[in-house]
Amino acid sequence: MELRTKYHGTIEIDQSNYIYFSNGIPGFHEEIQFVILPLEEDETFYIMQSVNTPTLAFVMINPFAYYHNYDFILDESVVECLKIDALADVLVYSILTVQDPFKNTTVNLQAPVIINTKNNFGKQIILNNEKYLTRHKLVEKR
Repeated sequence: MELRTKYHGTIEIDQSNYIYFSNGIPGFHEEIQFVILPLEEDETFYIMQSVNTPTLAFVMINPFAYYHNYDFILDESVVECLKIDALADVLVYSILTVQDPFKNTTVNLQAPVIINTKNNFGKQIILNNEKYLTRHKLVEKR
């Protein structure tokens, strides 16, 4: 299927790659279908692109590549909602607030995006951990 995107122009995407957010994501409850695309070939940054709204796309990172001590436990309700059977089936992303200059970019560690790769169900959750904020400075990778 042809998909218009914010950062990649028009591309071909197989619908089997759609990620389904049953209740949308906070602030965008009507947006329930997204695809995850690498921004560049090195896969440092990813784009969570809305399937229905070409101008809606979020820049994301794998938070564990930047914050080695990042750690949280998923509530049982999230595990059930996403039908997670194994930790190996879970991907975690954090959304960036990209700034100019880029060195001022921040990452939201308080609300990670959780994806079950087995069934392509996704959910952005809010952590109840006061050490994680919505705006952490993006640190140098490694």
